[in-house]
Amino acid sequence: MVLRVASSSKDRVFRFPEFAAAMELAALAIMVAISIATYSVIRTHALTERMVPPALSAFLLLANLLPLVALIILAGRRIARHRAQRSAVAGGGQLHVRLVAIFSLLASIPIVLTVIAASFMFQSGIEFWVSDRARSSFEASMNMVRDSQREIITRWSNEGRVMAADIASEAAQIPVGSPRFPTFLQYQTYQRSLSQAAVFRYTPEAGIEPITVVAVPDLAVLAKRADPKILSIVKRQNRAYVDLAKDMVWVVTALPGSDNLYLYVGTGENADFLNQQHVAAEDVLKDYRGIQSRARALQLQFNAALFAVALLIVGVAVWIALTVADRLVRPIDELVGAARLIADGDLTARVPEREERDEVGTLANAFNQMTSRLQAQTSALESRRALIEAVMSGVTAGVISISHDGTIRLINRSAATLLKTGEDNLVGKPLSLVSPELGALIASEDREAIVEVDATGEAKTLAVKITRAGEGPILTFDDITGQLLDQRRAAWSDVARRIAHEIKNPLTPIQLAAERLQRRYGKQIPADDGTFARLTDTIVRQVGDLRRMVDEFSSFARMPKPVFRSESLLDIARQTLFLHEVAHPTIRFMLQYDEPGPMLVCDRRQIGQALTNIVKNAVEAIEAKGEGAAGAVSMMLTQEADAATIVVRDSGIGLPAARDRIVEPYVTTRARGTGLGLAIVKKIVEEHFGTISFADNEGGGTCVTIRFDTVALAALDAGEAPASESRAPDYNQNRT
Repeated sequence: MVLRVASSSKDRVFRFPEFAAAMELAALAIMVAISIATYSVIRTHALTERMVPPALSAFLLLANLLPLVALIILAGRRIARHRAQRSAVAGGGQLHVRLVAIFSLLASIPIVLTVIAASFMFQSGIEFWVSDRARSSFEASMNMVRDSQREIITRWSNEGRVMAADIASEAAQIPVGSPRFPTFLQYQTYQRSLSQAAVFRYTPEAGIEPITVVAVPDLAVLAKRADPKILSIVKRQNRAYVDLAKDMVWVVTALPGSDNLYLYVGTGENADFLNQQHVAAEDVLKDYRGIQSRARALQLQFNAALFAVALLIVGVAVWIALTVADRLVRPIDELVGAARLIADGDLTARVPEREERDEVGTLANAFNQMTSRLQAQTSALESRRALIEAVMSGVTAGVISISHDGTIRLINRSAATLLKTGEDNLVGKPLSLVSPELGALIASEDREAIVEVDATGEAKTLAVKITRAGEGPILTFDDITGQLLDQRRAAWSDVARRIAHEIKNPLTPIQLAAERLQRRYGKQIPADDGTFARLTDTIVRQVGDLRRMVDEFSSFARMPKPVFRSESLLDIARQTLFLHEVAHPTIRFMLQYDEPGPMLVCDRRQIGQALTNIVKNAVEAIEAKGEGAAGAVSMMLTQEADAATIVVRDSGIGLPAARDRIVEPYVTTRARGTGLGLAIVKKIVEEHFGTISFADNEGGGTCVTIRFDTVALAALDAGEAPASESRAPDYNQNRT
């Protein structure tokens, strides 16, 4: 039940689950109280054998009817709520409850008014018929019928006695048994407008003996009417006996002056009408007296019938309301269920098509059409999304769509790879947490920028473009770290070539001049004075160092074109480690591989140069750490279906802070280093379709990983290697 209470701001809705139960108990209590009061009133009037006054009876009927009607409505409400709990439609069964209330009111109000009016009118009629006035009217009518009958009886009684006296007075002249007497009797009969007449003698011994008969069709009827008891009464009381038969009035009287002669006459005048009036009056009087005796019972029966019919109509109305509500809610329930399936992502949900072309059927058809269109549009959107995702996943540029609140709406695989977040799903996360550098760029008004980001310890340079759309900015960026490195490398290559050319020209004359000074003037210098010799040696030695530096510049600037042949990567690795093991006996060198060892299409000299440079850096890192005999360098060779991998680990000082720039030209951490070694290594690896990466070694040191694409290198195989290139001898090695 819902109660609405007006407030100053808006209507507030209070829901009391127990309110309906309280109303049911109240209606039940009122019904019991009124039933007791009604029984008391009926019993009181029963003792006095009087009817209950119509107004009081109608009031009691209404008082008993209203609580039961309320109970039926409340029971229907409870049933409606119970049915609504099985429905998927939210709302607590309000539709059921409202329909029950509407149908119940539409049925209850007219039926209650009709019951009251019918009860009052019926009881008023009953009260009128059993009233003194009605009783007086009935008695007066009955008396009139009786008086009319009595008057007729008196008249014909007198007529019969007068005729008997006339016959007796003429008996001296016309005796009863004479031939003239029948004519005389017939004359008397017609003269008096009689239809029948008879003179008969009665003796107990002989019975009835007709003497003269006029128009009597059946003597048996005469014998029946002239009953000895009637004749005895006539004789003893000296009067005429009159009876109203069905079709006539007949009279029996004794002839004056005779002991056993009697006169019978009959007439059909008004006999049938008098009989009908008499019978009707008797029936009416009998019915009236029956009504009088059953007035109270009729009053109770009629009120009970009205009471039962009213309750039946209200109950049927509630049942119809529940049925109509179920029929209305069923398609709504189907719509709600289908809508929830669609909300869960099942766009194949449909509601059953209805044959009825009503509003609900139209709604179901419209819903199915909407769902079909939604399914088609969603399929198109899914296809478009799949196409966009396929395109975005195929491009190398990173793409990120940002919402207005700074969270990521869409990110492709390339962007996640470039940022190296380590998380699978970045949608919905703030860009400032994923990449603070890009988040700061979004806050600015720039549309293009070069941004350096720190992707899990690896610095990357990104070229970013920002498109500020209506739904939020869209970032597209490329990793130009390699491009910038190539540009710097090209620039340094040109610089190195020019420096090598400019420095190399005066080196030979300087070295030759120093040697010539030593040969020409060395003998002129006293033997105990070694200054001149040291100076010339210093010049020659420094010129040699400069020449080696120039050679490195030349090697970096102009790498010779590699000659690709199928080589044993194991032999190259053994030779590299063998040379360093001989030069550094205090460091432990290890080689790990699987027999028979990987084969690689490569330039043996360049790969050997690259491995030598990497191992040399590892040895120098160990020496810089000062571990001595505790240092170790390991090299692991692995062969896969499409790649060959070399992993070099050392226990040295590890990578510098600017590890992302260690392969750039002229970047070094050693005082006497040129910074070209790893740049040359990277260039060699890239020319061999490979990649090189640096990472911290577990337990300290550096881990260098070189991976070659053997499929691409196999296409460059130029033939067998020269016979002069021999295999290095086996030495300290570990096979895995």
